[in-house]
Amino acid sequence: MQERGALGFERHYHVTDPFIRRLGLEAELQGHSGCVNCLEWNEKGDLLASGSDDQHTIVWDPLHHKKLLSMHTGHTANIFSVKFLPHSGDRILITGAADSKVHVHDLTVKETVHMFGDHTNRVKRIATAPMWPNTFWSAAEDGLIRQYDLRENSKRSEVLIDLTEYCGQLVEAKCLTVNPQDNNYLAVGASGPFVRLYDIRMIHNHRKSMKQSPSAGVHTFCDRQKPLPDGAAQYYVAGHLPVKLPDYNNRLRVLVATYVTFSPDGTELLVNMGGEQVYLFDLTYKQRPYTFLLPKKCHSSGEVQNGKTSTNGVSNGIHLHSNGFRLSEGRAHVSPQVELPPYLERIKQQANEAFACQLWTQAIQLYSKAVQKAPNNAMLYGNRAAAYMKRKWDGDHYDALRDCLKAISLNPCHLKAHFRLARCLFELKYVAEALECLDDFKGKFPEQAHSSACDALDRDINAALFSKSDNAEDKKGGGPIRLRATGRKDSISEDEMVLRERSYDYKFRYCGHCNTTTDIKEANFFGSNAQYIVSGSDDGSFFIWEKETTNLVRVLQGDESIVNCLQPHPSYCFLATSGIDPVVRLWNPRPESETLNGRVVVDMEGASQANQRRMNADPLEVMLLNMGYRITGLTSGGAGGSDDEDSSEGQVQCRPS
Repeated sequence: MQERGALGFERHYHVTDPFIRRLGLEAELQGHSGCVNCLEWNEKGDLLASGSDDQHTIVWDPLHHKKLLSMHTGHTANIFSVKFLPHSGDRILITGAADSKVHVHDLTVKETVHMFGDHTNRVKRIATAPMWPNTFWSAAEDGLIRQYDLRENSKRSEVLIDLTEYCGQLVEAKCLTVNPQDNNYLAVGASGPFVRLYDIRMIHNHRKSMKQSPSAGVHTFCDRQKPLPDGAAQYYVAGHLPVKLPDYNNRLRVLVATYVTFSPDGTELLVNMGGEQVYLFDLTYKQRPYTFLLPKKCHSSGEVQNGKTSTNGVSNGIHLHSNGFRLSEGRAHVSPQVELPPYLERIKQQANEAFACQLWTQAIQLYSKAVQKAPNNAMLYGNRAAAYMKRKWDGDHYDALRDCLKAISLNPCHLKAHFRLARCLFELKYVAEALECLDDFKGKFPEQAHSSACDALDRDINAALFSKSDNAEDKKGGGPIRLRATGRKDSISEDEMVLRERSYDYKFRYCGHCNTTTDIKEANFFGSNAQYIVSGSDDGSFFIWEKETTNLVRVLQGDESIVNCLQPHPSYCFLATSGIDPVVRLWNPRPESETLNGRVVVDMEGASQANQRRMNADPLEVMLLNMGYRITGLTSGGAGGSDDEDSSEGQVQCRPS
């Protein structure tokens, strides 16, 4: 009991802010001759396994920096995933590779004891679960999630989920993970912006009932058997991404979930979205996307929920809080705002000063710090929205829209939040909704109806509507942007369309890294209480954010080219990373007597801006950048006059970007 209490204390305090500030390189583990694509701690944290392009796996004693075992896995191509099988005494290791094979190894005899060749494309991830002994799962680029049974009487695999039945032949599964607190839930990342959460037990029960049904073998054209039962799948997506897809596709910018993982308590899902940012989804307090499009055959102002149409919280394709952005009739009266405590007032003033100096990210981080302490202050949300709109990084206008709606829910007479909401809707391509929102704004605040900002937005909206009407013929019968298929092999099923329309939105977004070059880049919770988020990056660094504020607190150079893997130790402030270099690097807090090495990236803002430019560069520019050429002429965000964001709520004072 005492030992358990000590372990709990150890895990509770093993990652603290002073430790993060002192995090530095402890050691490099050398032994591979190719890129190290995967890392895995055992449950105790005294062993670390790695897999590489050299087709070898190495088991390390990381605490003493020793190589304990190295073996050729029998794979004929790059290894992408390595996992210890639970309840095997760290004796059984599973690997998945680019040769489409899954191999099972007995480390005590250094032999490959099982080879599964059921996949037809590269195997990207393996997942295990303590509640399922002798069982594991794989995700591969053939679009299949397979389940394996290692019991003596049935060494085989079966298809658990076939994404091609939903998304066509071109879909690729990239990553998967099992909820550590409830092993019945499996999260899957694939090509496209949607992340899927499946109930394994429900799928198995459905399959059993299908086999036992007397009419199981009889199908008619109208009586189609669903591959998954209703309620067995739930989708998650960053609300702005489905509408951005056509633009990204035109720029050859690929969206793909490269890594998914649950928080230690199983209540949150973290996703590294290739081609975009890192997103955290709350699995307990779910929220619908604030903007989405419905199929034309559905009600224009309804939301499909459990097969029924509801208008609760949805209007004209915009999902809102129950109080919505719909402005009440009559003249506005400013609601009294609760004053901030002095220390938060100082933080807000610092944020306003940063905004005035066009230091958008610094302003956002200061506002976020204040929001965490005062989550019911409308002005903080309104001011942060203005900073997002000025910075203009990927997803910023959507976060600004969310902040505007939050500000209005707290203060229905927040003038600037109302106007910025209209501008955000326009920037997010919701032109008709932007016009409606602007008209509502003019009715609520008539003295602003002919301001220069209103006139400018009015002109922009009408020009966009005119352009849209010119192209209307091209879009007839196309359905909503997010659901449109490009061909037979990429066809989206009706079931998939419904699941996408029921998607839930993210809670937090983390910016600064770049994830466009490799499709195995990880993001992870750091600390048993998930206090921090870590992610690899194409610039050779790894980034550490505070989870709750989303503020970037540390950037370290982890590779000469790209950091792909970051695996935190299960109970210490100890991090293993790898990437293109043929080494594994170990990081922990360095003694205060030791001068921190040169791997600290001091200019975190500069690194973040460079990564935003990199993500928005065309493929040729990225290739040149990787070759060492400098690219100029790319901008990372908005410039121009700043708002007086202190206390004036009476007018729209500057022209929004």
